[in-house]
Amino acid sequence: MTDKTLKPEYDIVIAGGGLVGGSFALMLEHLARDSGLRVLLLDAAPVAKTDDSDGDDFDARSTALSWGSRLIYEQAGLWPALAGAVTAIRDIHVSDRGHFGATRLHSDEMGVEALGYVAENRHLGQALQQALRDSRQLTMRSPASVERVQPLSDGAMLTISGAELDSIKTRLLVLADGGRSSLCQQLGIRLQKKQYDQQALICNIAFAEDHHGQAFERFTDTGPLAVLPLADHSSGRERQHRGALVWTLADTGSGDNEPGQQYSAQRIMALPEADFIETLQQRFGWRLGRITHAGARSLFPLALTVAAEQIRPGIVLLGNSAHTLHPVAGQGLNLALRDARALAELIVAAHKTNRNPGSMDVLQAFLAAQSGDQANTIAFSDLTTRLFSNTQPALALGRNLGLLLMDLMPPAKGWFARQAMGMADRRSVSP
Repeated sequence: MTDKTLKPEYDIVIAGGGLVGGSFALMLEHLARDSGLRVLLLDAAPVAKTDDSDGDDFDARSTALSWGSRLIYEQAGLWPALAGAVTAIRDIHVSDRGHFGATRLHSDEMGVEALGYVAENRHLGQALQQALRDSRQLTMRSPASVERVQPLSDGAMLTISGAELDSIKTRLLVLADGGRSSLCQQLGIRLQKKQYDQQALICNIAFAEDHHGQAFERFTDTGPLAVLPLADHSSGRERQHRGALVWTLADTGSGDNEPGQQYSAQRIMALPEADFIETLQQRFGWRLGRITHAGARSLFPLALTVAAEQIRPGIVLLGNSAHTLHPVAGQGLNLALRDARALAELIVAAHKTNRNPGSMDVLQAFLAAQSGDQANTIAFSDLTTRLFSNTQPALALGRNLGLLLMDLMPPAKGWFARQAMGMADRRSVSP
């Protein structure tokens, strides 16, 4: 991006230049090309490096992108930069350990190339950063951040750190600075939080057999786990078939003698690699042969968090600032991208008719467009988590009958697939 002198006033200021904030800025640029819309992106983190020196890192973290997110990135002109660095999810296998119920989703049955994709975070971040640097319309400062927000009748006055201007006025402030947004706290925006008393164990694993683009959702006595396909990793002459593991585990164990609770997240996290692989193999099964390696492990506490207010005059929340979902269904970023697309469409439509993009009629139209999608996606994620984390025999029987019937009933299977693809209730809000 060519350097641009900061102006004292902008139409849109985006606080947070991560995956959601950066993607939203580029959506605005694509939709408002040569329209004069003034957009400033502020990111508290330094600009990410663009070289690929860690390109052979076995432990590279990744993100699941739905088919719907691919369409959004295509519309914003970003997909060509991502297409060569993602792994396609062509099939999804959903099963319950020790029970007969299972269902399988296939991309060819849905008439698409892939149900979704897995992108390594560094590749996704590099593509976004390069597009932001190449932008002719956007202005970006990094590291720089909004320190204080003073609401005005027609927008907000922002106190800025890390930039050449100490204060900037904006017609709309977009908060995309994450689930622990200090600006939300400053503005008194309450968070409605539902604790799951679970943690997600994240790591990359290697299998003896190729995944062939297959993803797995597996429900076990210790909690649901997902394995997403990753590109093979090569180290010298050795080639490893990688998968990205997300394993939901109880936050604390309740005793060695109680079935399904003999391991807490902390206990499994602390196991030596060989014991960890054995424990995981018992629960995942042998669909990809022997698990040959487990990389560095991380734990993250899990909760469903939804902001009590997503809009105020001149202010709107996006991404984890607005809602943080359980990762088991892989819906969080994909919902955020759909929100971002809807908001970008409405902002550009307002700009073209000389309306204030931060006015409540514009922001209320955004909520009306996305409230159904948000409610359905949050409910889908929450219900999946509660249903498949419960080991009661009656519920286990019910969910297995449900998986079996879904495999036999095309309409139910199609609905589930469209939800996983991020295509349920997708509608344009373009004028």
